[in-house]
Amino acid sequence: MVLKKWFNIGLVLLTVLAFMVVVAGCGGGDQAKETAGGSEQQQAADAPQKLVFGSNTSYAPFEFYNDNGELEGFDVDLIKAINEVANVDIEIKTYDFKGLIPALETASIDGAISAMTITDDRKKKVDFSVPYYLSEQSVAVRSNNETIKGFDDLEGKKIGVQTGTTGEIEANKVPNAEAISYDTIDGAFMDLNNGAIEAVVCDYPVVAYYINQGNKGVKIVGDMTTSEHYGIAVPKQKPEVLKMINDALATLKENGKYAEIYKKWFGVEPPDYLPGEPQS
Repeated sequence: MVLKKWFNIGLVLLTVLAFMVVVAGCGGGDQAKETAGGSEQQQAADAPQKLVFGSNTSYAPFEFYNDNGELEGFDVDLIKAINEVANVDIEIKTYDFKGLIPALETASIDGAISAMTITDDRKKKVDFSVPYYLSEQSVAVRSNNETIKGFDDLEGKKIGVQTGTTGEIEANKVPNAEAISYDTIDGAFMDLNNGAIEAVVCDYPVVAYYINQGNKGVKIVGDMTTSEHYGIAVPKQKPEVLKMINDALATLKENGKYAEIYKKWFGVEPPDYLPGEPQS
């Protein structure tokens, strides 16, 4: 009887112990799941925020596809640097330049970087970052043209421009001239070379880069004495994106990365105030 009693007690203890092991195992699994879930949440919190920016990607040296089909340019390098310092993942998608402002107004994209001049009219529709580039307009003609020596000689001429740009605005001011608009500036240069138009009005760095790539059949004439600043455009509905961009540009100015990118593409130091507002 005593042996049977101890046997029964031992059986009970073994049953209790087995139950405790099962319960502990289940609890450990829940804890492991909670730990794994916490890890996944932390990884999600640390992951870069994904944003989509529009750009007219045929506007060298700011944004263009090289011979290997890779997107590069000053604006492209600037976005890569912003990604790094702001912990974001900005994807650049190709848009016609004329479609950028409408896309921003509806917030179908998170921003646009496309050598876009800050103007009062555009500021009514979108918000702009602090200026990041100082540009000016220029007049390009064929190298053998000796009659057009500057903007004042464009009266009555056929002038190529890109749709929606400040170059188009300036060309439309010329008396009796015919401003012919193109979806990309490449189309305007093509028609200039084949004689379909007599001049192109476009941002100076774009024309200079085009000529420096071996297109010696084109030259820049005169001085339009214009001054305009580029900004990164953001929908008015996304003030948090605007703040992120401005904060990142300030950091890139402070750590010297902006100047490094600027010198890579233009061979000179940027103006001291860029990125930022010009001194009044």
